[in-house]
Amino acid sequence: MAAAVNSGAVSDLDVLTQLNLDYINSVQNGDVARFDQILAPDFFCSNPDGTLVDRAAFLEQTARPVTISGLAAHDVKIRLMGDTAIIHAETRYAAPDGRAARGRYTDVWARRQGEWLAVSAHVTRG
Repeated sequence: MAAAVNSGAVSDLDVLTQLNLDYINSVQNGDVARFDQILAPDFFCSNPDGTLVDRAAFLEQTARPVTISGLAAHDVKIRLMGDTAIIHAETRYAAPDGRAARGRYTDVWARRQGEWLAVSAHVTRG
């Protein structure tokens, strides 16, 4: 289940911070089940190779063996705009050959029926 917005002690920023961590961990661990919970039905992702994939194709590529290690987000910026949030961050990780690598991502989240769901992702690698 996606994180519900709680009008009490947990702020939208807290919820989105955790969802961002969940997203990064799901990429690193190939966690299709968690992605199935936090991706909107109409989710799309722009991959580093320039392809645009829908939710089903994204889940398929997530199920493939993970070839990178140590994936972590840095310089995370979460911008809240009502029921929409944009998250920008840098990623650092070890490439399959062990060399240090990095990239950037921009994720768009929308609050739908009280839950924050990822609706769009754009990923680059350098």
